[in-house]
Amino acid sequence: MTDTPRTAALIVAAGRGRRAGGPVPKQWQDIAGARVADWTVARFRAHPRIGRIVLVIHPDDEAEAAAIPGILTVHGGETRDASVRAGLEALREGPETQVLIHDVARCTVPDAVIDAVIDALDTHVGAAPGLPVSDALWAVADGRIEGTRDRTGLYRAQTPQGFHLDAILAAHAAHPGGAADDVEVARAAGLDVAAVPGDEANLKITAPGDFARAAEILGDRMDIRLGNGFDVHRFGPGDRVTLCGVDVPHDRGLQGHSDADVGLHTITDAIYGALAEGDIGRHFPPSDPQWKGADSTVFLRHAGELAASRGYRIANVDLTLICERPKIGPHAGAMQARVAEVLGIEPGRVSVKATTSERLGFTGREEGIAAMGTVALVAA
Repeated sequence: MTDTPRTAALIVAAGRGRRAGGPVPKQWQDIAGARVADWTVARFRAHPRIGRIVLVIHPDDEAEAAAIPGILTVHGGETRDASVRAGLEALREGPETQVLIHDVARCTVPDAVIDAVIDALDTHVGAAPGLPVSDALWAVADGRIEGTRDRTGLYRAQTPQGFHLDAILAAHAAHPGGAADDVEVARAAGLDVAAVPGDEANLKITAPGDFARAAEILGDRMDIRLGNGFDVHRFGPGDRVTLCGVDVPHDRGLQGHSDADVGLHTITDAIYGALAEGDIGRHFPPSDPQWKGADSTVFLRHAGELAASRGYRIANVDLTLICERPKIGPHAGAMQARVAEVLGIEPGRVSVKATTSERLGFTGREEGIAAMGTVALVAA
């Protein structure tokens, strides 16, 4: 087994999924605290053997896909195989030599299935997971059973289906279209496709009841991390303070090596803490002159991207600013929106509030501003 990311993931998410019900396509519906597509992307992002991730989407879903950082999005076609071809073309010039093609609706795919497919590509041009059919098979017409079928050698197909990238590109280019999956395309081109063990937990969400089943599986795997942050900056000369990326008029400014944004520093440290990655000083040393006066959104964005690279999403941010003045309430909404924008999450996942220290301590004497915050990270 190698840890070299020579394998890309192509996740097909351009369908409308009407059989699953709901007000939006199934890939954008919430399940266990995140959307189906978020969980699916996170499964591959967290896998050390996966390089780039391509998400193939419907043109109407640009806004939904924009909330998923660190991926390449391309528009799909009218059919599944047309969507796959679009995704494969996006990978043509990249460093990866292999690709795993996966249905977005399989958001519970285990690492063992991904590994089995990748391992099989060492000796085969293609590989796909499947489960042997264990139930009796009937032939049914007009609601009546008319016969049985031999189930010997029959398997239920799953994804991801993996291939050498150049081979599956050529196979799709030669195929007339209408294939049920990429194994059919590969076999039509004469490619050797190995069958590897699938997993019952690799559920494909198809009907409304599948959401509850998938949520149960995801709940068993949920990895939640909490991080706390605390920061203080003193007042000095100035005519405004920068809090959570928002300039607030004041008769003094905050002092610090960067822009002294006590709010963003606190949230950043909370994310680093949840990741066991120390504090801002480890990543952006104050001894380094390049960070003097720096915009603290640089620090927060780095922390958010680091969390995403580890396979975590930010479930929520809770920040409390402690000061007598300036008044935070009129600016809290703008601060909430700015933090959400930098982290690439919904504003409803960010809380910015304030309190005073009842004239006690350095904040009560208006010598500075303190902040404390908590961040929750969830890994799929």
